[in-house]
Amino acid sequence: MAFQLAACAEMLWRDRPISWRASRLKEMGFGVGLWNWTDWDVTALERTGATFTIMNGYLKGRLSDKDGAAALLKSVRETVAVGKRLGVHRLNLHGTGLGDMGIPIPKIGSFAPGMVTRARDTLHRICDLAEAEGVVFTLENLNPIDHPGCPFGSTAEVLALVSAVNRPQLRINLDLYHTQIGEGDLIRWCEACLPWIGEVQVADNPGRLEPGTGEINYVSVAKALRDMNYDGPVGMEAFAAKEPEAALEAFRAAFTV
Repeated sequence: MAFQLAACAEMLWRDRPISWRASRLKEMGFGVGLWNWTDWDVTALERTGATFTIMNGYLKGRLSDKDGAAALLKSVRETVAVGKRLGVHRLNLHGTGLGDMGIPIPKIGSFAPGMVTRARDTLHRICDLAEAEGVVFTLENLNPIDHPGCPFGSTAEVLALVSAVNRPQLRINLDLYHTQIGEGDLIRWCEACLPWIGEVQVADNPGRLEPGTGEINYVSVAKALRDMNYDGPVGMEAFAAKEPEAALEAFRAAFTV
């Protein structure tokens, strides 16, 4: 079985222009993931003709408080327009705000009463916008070591939110690197999240490098996903241990089952 494979352009060939990276991924048969579109020349990315699989769906804001939700929705509208220019398949959300390079901000505070209800309401409003615009959002899980204190970061919390909203405009971006650090038990989490998965993201642990460099048996994970009849996208959000081309081929090999 051949999954739809993609890779995060920001994490590979970091000394090269982003349009070169997108073109090289296209040449190698991979889709292109992005983090923060404001860092890049969107017109140059359009010209590559690459398939853009996922990018951050917002620049500012938070899910679970009034001011944060207003900023989030304003930012989402702006980002949707850029995503449609690039033909991005999925626009990604987190339970927290973003810092440099579009990376989620750690340590933003503790859980407060009413946060879950407010987060669900904000996600429904995002789904309304997504339905009108014909786009899809994903909510990504994070891990408590790299992103301590982030609300709605665990796989369990993301699954609970997305399944409660239960609309086709909102899926889970199941990042198995984060799940491994936060909870482990990857195959069972894949099974639990399966009805709502929009994308599976991978990197090995420790090191956040390509499959085959750490403790995760991604060949077994790939076989389990195949046996579940998952045929959606798998994105490598990882740095390369050595050469990016070798890292990408290791990723391809792990997920060709």
